Amino acid sequence: MEEGDIQAQTRDLLSCLERTMAGAGTDKSRLLLVQVYLTNMARDYEGFNSVWDAWLPEGAAPSRACVEVKGLAKPGWKVELVVTAAVNPDLLA
Repeated sequence: MEEGDIQAQTRDLLSCLERTMAGAGTDKSRLLLVQVYLTNMARDYEGFNSVWDAWLPEGAAPSRACVEVKGLAKPGWKVELVVTAAVNPDLLA
C-alpha cells in the first residue's frame, strides 16, 4: 500500500505478511527476528508500534530492530519489514 498513514500501511503490510507466512508453513507466533524500516521515525514510530503491538500474540514478541531510512522501494511507502520466522519441520518433508 502506497497510500494512507503509518497505521493503515502497517495494517496492510501485516495482513500481507500473515498470508505469506501461512503459505510458508509458519505464523506470527513463530517470528524470530524483525527488522523495521521507517521513513520518518519521529512521526511514525508510535503509530507503527500501536498496530504492531495489537497484532502480535501476547508473549510472542520477537527480537526487533527499528531503523530510519531515507526512502523505500516505492515513494509512498512509510514502512518496510524484513522477517525471519521458524517453520514447522513437519511441513518441510
